[in-house]
Amino acid sequence: MIIDTNFNVYSDARGKDPDSTSTTLRKYHKMLWSKPLPNGKIFELYDNKNNVYLYHKSELGEFFLGSDAITHSYKNHKRKHWLTKQITSEVDELFDTGSTIGAYILFPNNRIDGKHTINQARGVNSLIDDRFDLTLECIRLFYIRQKSPLYDTLLRYKNFFDLFDDFSSYIHFFLLEDLIDENNKIKFYLPFGDFKTRPTFSNIEKYLLYKNGVMNFIKSRNKRIENYTKQ
Repeated sequence: MIIDTNFNVYSDARGKDPDSTSTTLRKYHKMLWSKPLPNGKIFELYDNKNNVYLYHKSELGEFFLGSDAITHSYKNHKRKHWLTKQITSEVDELFDTGSTIGAYILFPNNRIDGKHTINQARGVNSLIDDRFDLTLECIRLFYIRQKSPLYDTLLRYKNFFDLFDDFSSYIHFFLLEDLIDENNKIKFYLPFGDFKTRPTFSNIEKYLLYKNGVMNFIKSRNKRIENYTKQ
């Protein structure tokens, strides 16, 4: 398995969203996540089903999966331009680092009952604001049956999360250990308010603190992916 963790997925995205158009990103997802589940059965992914990004069907169930960027520079978020325009080089550095495989994951992307997918819900929910540390906290809570801003969305895809048995196995499967501490709790990029307030950047210092946490996570996960592919 050869995966270049320095490859910029925008380079073959034809000017569009890499999640849907980068052939290399799709290939990397297929290679990385076609592997044994905690129950020992292989979660083999296929890319030959029309109009489906990646697909699995077996006695485990039928799954339609799509790529999702799990780190964000907010470079193109208009509501944050007041801040990002002041530190364009810092924002660009995070954007470029977040354009590597370490900054992407798979989620189910079939809409159920016309409602939001996980990708859509975490993007529009103001208590998540597309942050993956907050998304991962919602997933952690889901596994222990506790409510969160994404609980109802995650519940629609319960069959997917059941594949991994528990939160620890989900983390291990997707090589997310670098966002978890020794007590299996999330390493939040910024102080966590228990979903009582909206996550915002009130100043440049907070953005730079966020950036540092995200950069460390991407680099560490890319290294973890490299080590995994050498096994």
